[in-house]
Amino acid sequence: MSSASPKTDRFPPASRLAGKKQDVWSIVNEAALASPVQPIVNMGQGFFGYNPPKFITDAAKEALDKVDCNQYAPTKGRPRLKKAIAKAYSPLFGRDVDPETEVTITTGANEGMLSAFMAFIEQGDEVIIFEPFFDQYISNIEMPGGTIRYVALKPPKNGDTEVSSAGDWTLDMAELEKAINPKTKMIVINTPHNPVGKIFSKSELQAIADLCVKNNILILSDEVYDRLPYTPFTRIATLSPEIAAQTITVGSAGKNFYCTGWRVGYLMGPANLIHYVSAAHTRICFSTVSMLQEAAAVGFERAEEFGFWDQSRKEMEGKVERFCAVFDELGLPYSKPEGGYFVLANFARVNLPSDYNFPPHVAERTRDFKLSWFLIMELGVAAIPPTDFYTEKNKLMAENWLRFAVCKEDEVLEQAKERLRGLRRWMG
Repeated sequence: MSSASPKTDRFPPASRLAGKKQDVWSIVNEAALASPVQPIVNMGQGFFGYNPPKFITDAAKEALDKVDCNQYAPTKGRPRLKKAIAKAYSPLFGRDVDPETEVTITTGANEGMLSAFMAFIEQGDEVIIFEPFFDQYISNIEMPGGTIRYVALKPPKNGDTEVSSAGDWTLDMAELEKAINPKTKMIVINTPHNPVGKIFSKSELQAIADLCVKNNILILSDEVYDRLPYTPFTRIATLSPEIAAQTITVGSAGKNFYCTGWRVGYLMGPANLIHYVSAAHTRICFSTVSMLQEAAAVGFERAEEFGFWDQSRKEMEGKVERFCAVFDELGLPYSKPEGGYFVLANFARVNLPSDYNFPPHVAERTRDFKLSWFLIMELGVAAIPPTDFYTEKNKLMAENWLRFAVCKEDEVLEQAKERLRGLRRWMG
């Protein structure tokens, strides 16, 4: 029996996948497996360290006993979930949301955004995103043939030396306007922002929206952390009916209810836009897990009854404060998030040993990759280097920062803090 030589690539990948650098997730996971400090305290990826509330997990268990919940869901989503979302969001948008025509359910918010790009982006169309960006935006835009234009959020000038607010990461409106041209089809906004934690102010959103109206540009507003604002939060679709008419809003039941593995997302917007997003979703994965949609519906229906929204926001803000206390102890600056569950901390004061034995694929990357590897190997704490969320041109803006996810049990946060105190030996 013959076999092809392992050196012969008989089936090369499509160009959209070929030649990609090793991604940040695989590097961090590699370090975590190799670290002599075990078990690793994983503050890297943004999955929750605890279960959804009992009233939601009970609903999921009950759904398993329903025949229809074990079969294909309608492609646009189970009616009960669409109605629950429409009822929950109508007061937030200041108008009645039609569950039949203005809401569609997707297999996670990420697949929902892919559906939006597939619905409206063609070869040669341009999409503007802000750096740092959620890395999945890139492949999602490039798959249908879109070209990406980047506009960077500028970090606080004193970020290396002082605690700052995520709101101090600023958008240069002149740069944004310069990035717009006749090929610009869409702008992606992420608020509250991952990884910065910035909530775009009403005036910032108005300036962005005015440019979109002026240039007939679609707005994709990624608001998956919308239930975790710590400062006033404006939804861009509420600014005016004219702006709402060209805005698609993205939400996540997984983020809302601590169940990211359920992959239940939703998109809301004008019927004429949602129609095509739903059509693209149908061709990508047809439908979303039925029983988990049913449980998510119960979540939206009963969240107010249990005081869940206020409780989850207060608890997460408390976790941010609890975790950041260690940076105050160490004198390390950080960017205090205005929303969401990520904290960017600045490690400019940490002196990496000049003779440290980084593997070649880490040694060639920016300083934050070395910091991340070092923390995992020496302290057993995993954090994400954010330069992977930048273009080559702007990577150095974030080379001293690391991203930590605080959506963990308080015990885990305390373990991470205790280990991070070990940084003192490398601080001048």
